[in-house]
Amino acid sequence: MNIPNRITISRILLIPIFIVLLSIPFDWGVWEIGHQQLPVSHFVAALLFIIASATDWVDGYYARKYNLVTNLGKFLDPMADKLLVSAAFILLVEMDLAPAWVVIVIISREFAVTGLRLVAAGEGIVLAAGQLGKLKTVFQIVAIAALLLHNFPFSYFDFPFATIMLYLALTFTVISGYEYFVKNWHVMRDSK
Repeated sequence: MNIPNRITISRILLIPIFIVLLSIPFDWGVWEIGHQQLPVSHFVAALLFIIASATDWVDGYYARKYNLVTNLGKFLDPMADKLLVSAAFILLVEMDLAPAWVVIVIISREFAVTGLRLVAAGEGIVLAAGQLGKLKTVFQIVAIAALLLHNFPFSYFDFPFATIMLYLALTFTVISGYEYFVKNWHVMRDSK
């Protein structure tokens, strides 16, 4: 197994740790930030999420630079991304930090695009992510990190950065999903 695939697997292995950090009520204390409170466990989970998200860029860069792109990597990388982001969004709903309807729309889009990719793969077609899809991912990662940090450091200025990022993530998720289906509808239309 090559290094990019090992990096991707490390991202998958970080997901259960991330889930435990947010699911078990660790009593590590709370930081007072302006008029907000930030549980230390949420801060640690946010750092872990940021590190895990960064490995997505690292494994992809390394695989392309050294020509180590494999079918296993093509399968594992998007799966790792979707598992990490879905777990984070679901936990944010459970912690009452994100509206359920927003998370349902985001996760539904991910399932729909994955389904289209599976149909395409069955036809021997690889559907690459577009620029809007990559931008969607950036906004999702920033939104999740900001929500886990309870809008720190923007809470000092009463600026709703985390909320703005969440709704930008939702917007780019819907637009990129629409673009993806319009651009690749021929796969569904022409499938056997």
